[in-house]
Amino acid sequence: MDCRNVQFCDRASAVDFQQLQALFECSAFWAAERSIDDMRIAVEHSNPVITAWDDDRLIGFARATSDGIFRATIWDVVIHCDYQGLGLGRKLVETLLGHPIMNRVERVYLMTTNEQKFYERIGFVENSTTTMLLEQSPIDALSVTTIAGDRGLTVAAES
Repeated sequence: MDCRNVQFCDRASAVDFQQLQALFECSAFWAAERSIDDMRIAVEHSNPVITAWDDDRLIGFARATSDGIFRATIWDVVIHCDYQGLGLGRKLVETLLGHPIMNRVERVYLMTTNEQKFYERIGFVENSTTTMLLEQSPIDALSVTTIAGDRGLTVAAES
């Protein structure tokens, strides 16, 4: 496959959420059931967001969260199954790591289910000493408002 037309973009505003949902459904078993509304929230709270395009077709996506100096986490790296094995996943991650918000970060974390070898080839190493997990249910907004009100805090209500 000829990938010379593939372009990488670092503007979150360029994300086409219909295409992103389709990309997750066909190439990311761990994200196949995400709603567009939830993906929109995740993208809004991520920086940088990198997309890969073959003309007007979204073929790759990755995002990160970072404080810009000490820590960052990479999320949701995916390349369309038709484009895998061509070096685009590596280029996507390298573009994310080279972004000005990421390129000075001391430690970059990521979670992967079965792509450890891929990330090792980019320079990541397994680290079993710092990973912990808290699984929680969405918090009821009323309980947050009540707790904040009890402490004399003002909480902006979401619509």
